[in-house]
This record gives sequence, C-alpha cells and structure tokens, in this order.
Amino acid sequence: MSTEPTKILLSEDELPRQWYNIQADLPSPMPPPVGLDGNPIGPDALAKVFPMNLIEQEVSTERWIDIPEEILGILKLWRPSPLYRARRLESALGTPAKIYYKNEGVSPAGSHKPNTAIAQAWYNREFGIKYLTTETGAGQWGSALAMSCKLIGIECKVFMVRISFDQKPFRKIMMKTWGAECIPSPSPQTAIGRKIFEEMPDTPGSLGIAISEAIEQAVERDDTRYSLGSVLNHVMLHQTIIGLEAKKQFEKIGRYPDIVIGCAGGGSNFAGISFPFLYDKIHGRDVRVIATEPEACPTLTRAPYAYDSGDVAMMTPLLPMHSLGHTFIPPAIHAGGLRYHGMAPLVSHTKQLGLIEATALQQTECYEAALLFAHTEGFIPAPETSHAIAQTIREARQAKEKGKETVILMNWSGHGLMDLQGYDAYMSGKISDYPLPEELLQRSLASLEGHPKVPGC
Repeated sequence: MSTEPTKILLSEDELPRQWYNIQADLPSPMPPPVGLDGNPIGPDALAKVFPMNLIEQEVSTERWIDIPEEILGILKLWRPSPLYRARRLESALGTPAKIYYKNEGVSPAGSHKPNTAIAQAWYNREFGIKYLTTETGAGQWGSALAMSCKLIGIECKVFMVRISFDQKPFRKIMMKTWGAECIPSPSPQTAIGRKIFEEMPDTPGSLGIAISEAIEQAVERDDTRYSLGSVLNHVMLHQTIIGLEAKKQFEKIGRYPDIVIGCAGGGSNFAGISFPFLYDKIHGRDVRVIATEPEACPTLTRAPYAYDSGDVAMMTPLLPMHSLGHTFIPPAIHAGGLRYHGMAPLVSHTKQLGLIEATALQQTECYEAALLFAHTEGFIPAPETSHAIAQTIREARQAKEKGKETVILMNWSGHGLMDLQGYDAYMSGKISDYPLPEELLQRSLASLEGHPKVPGC
C-alpha cells in the first residue's frame, strides 16, 4: 500500500513570496505591442487603461517580483492550494500513469482567478484608483474581481458576455453579493455596445465586445481603470504562484511531472501551472507542456500568429498572439471562459518557440471526461477545466498502451457548481460537438488584414 498522501499540502509559511516572470528566461524576447502604424508603443500609451505600477510589471524582464505582504495575507485565505493524487481516476482508467491535480477550486470564488484579481485590485488601490471595470465570460473572472475589490476596498463594474449572463444566473448573483454591478454585454451603456446592438440585435456577445465596453467606460474617468483577467503579461505573472507551489509539493514526495496540462482560453491558468515548469524546460529538463482548448474556439491550433487587438473596438494596442480575429463571435458553447479570440502573447510566444504543445477537443468528450472525474474523484469540474481533464485522460490512456509509468500534472482550474445547466444539457443529450467551420474562421481572420506583421512570420 502506498504511503504517499492523497493531498500534498504546504503550510502558509511555505507560500511563495515572489512571482516568476518567464520573460527573464525566454530563448528569444517576445515581440513588443505596437500601434496600427507598426511602431512599438511605450508604457505611457497604456496609462489611461492600467495603473503605472501594473504597467511596470507588464514590461518587466526581472525574473522574480516580490509579492506585497498585504496581498500574501489575503492569498492565505485559501493558499497554498492542495495538490491531489487522483488514485480513483487512475484505477478507473486502469493506467500506470500517476495523475496529480492542483485544486484551484478552493478559492472563495471557486477558481484560480483571484490569484491575479487580488493583486490587480491592490495595485490599483495603491495607485489611487477608486473604481475598476472589467469583462467576464463564464463569470469566473467577474466573481473573482468582485470579491477582490470588496476585500481591497474599491468599486467594481462587470460587463458579462450575454450568453453566459443568461446561462449562468448564479454568477451574476455572486458578483452582486460581493457588491459589484453586473451588466449583460453588449449593453446600451456604451457607444460600442449600442453599435453592436444595431448591427447584430441577437448577438450572444463575446469577450472582445465586453472588453471594449469595459475599456470605454474606464478611460472616461481619472479615478477608474480597467482590469483584465487573462492575456496580459502581469496576469500570467500573478498566476505563477500555482506552478511554484506545485513544484514545492512535488519536491515533498520526490517526484517531478513528465507532462503538465492546462486548459487554455486567454492563457492565465495554463501559464500559472506551466511557466514555472517551462523555466526548467528552458534550462534542460525534459517535460512536456500541453495547452488544451475547445475545437469551437481553436486559437492555438488553427489561428495564425499575428498582431491583433484584444477587443472588437480595437481600443487595445496590437498584441503578438495567436488570434482568430478581433471580430470573432464564438459559438455559445458552455465553456464560456475559453471563448476568447486571442491567446496570451506570452503563451503564444512559447508555442512559437516550441516550448509547449496544443490540442483542441470537442465539448462532448470534455463533458464525458468531467463526469468520469466527478464519478471517481467526487469534485464537479468547471466546463473549462474539463478540457484539461479530457487531455489528461488521453495521456493516461496512452501511458497504458505503452505500459509506461507517466507522471501527469493537471491544473484543476475551478469547480463547476455554478455551471450545472451545462451538465444538465449534456446529460439530456442537448449538447453536440461544434468544430469551427473553416468558412467562419476565414471570415473572422479577414479582420487581421492591414495589421503589421509579426517579425519572422
């Protein structure tokens, strides 16, 4: 009988006190953000949108950045998060693989998102900001920022993608409970929202539209800034606390993963689990790192690496990223947090460098995997997390075919207790697969025409 514990725990004293910045170790630097003229932009171009202390993190190439004590104190409400050994899932699969998952569902908001929401709210308050605007897809990020703003002491307004606003009513109630205002997007409150309504009155919305609305309102007031839950460098930075903890936990049991897996939408939870392990890979360690996305929104697997805006109204600079085009309106799949048109520049760059792999999965396979996980491990995963579970099951089955004892680490990025309508739809046979049609992809990619080219592409 194994003496290895089911949960590998760290004490609060072992909580990482610095974030890891992968920009210090990339084999080649990431291309800079540019304007429509193709010229690199400076930090001042972002000053109306973000506080300067976060802009400094955005452009930093320092390897380690200290976590302020007040942020550490709040993170200790749920961190360090446990690392679980999924023995019951292993047994159900009959695999020699050893499966571990980092449980980020233990946060008050139920996902990994508060790791950066707390930090962003704190840095904004320290800069003198009174209000934050943001967008949310499935509601995970909006919930996290609503909670964080309340704990830090500033106000929060969330534009929630309309299809998720309708599908997931409890998420908006969570935001309201934490004192935030939650608006379905597109909305009549902004110029871009009114324009979208005129053009597409029945639109399900998109993260790109919601971002435009949130930025539009943020830049109207000096005491307001915008907060983004994924994509940007400082968000990836704050999330590395996940992988840093996981490395310490593996040290406790004398193991190291052969494969690291995370679901990928904008890139935050994937970067959080993987970047500390990519540090080892860059320095010679043999580890596979896999990002898994929906086939309905195949950013890493089918979209070009190009300069594109982060939002529909092109209020952000052009970022070097795998993008389906900023006008992309994704299908109304239940993994709302994975429906963004672009992938984080840092994640995109690691893909270009060959440091990571990417796969795209159908949502029925992911729901099937989520049910198997719930039937064996007990926890009900978020639809986004189910993509990582499905890929983990694929790798565990390959290990069985090869008779190889493979150590797999998966980021269990959040619970699905606010996403039960999706489970009900799946179990009722109402969910079908939707690979993105090539015609729709090409139509959306047309929005990239005229943008500057990424060097080397």
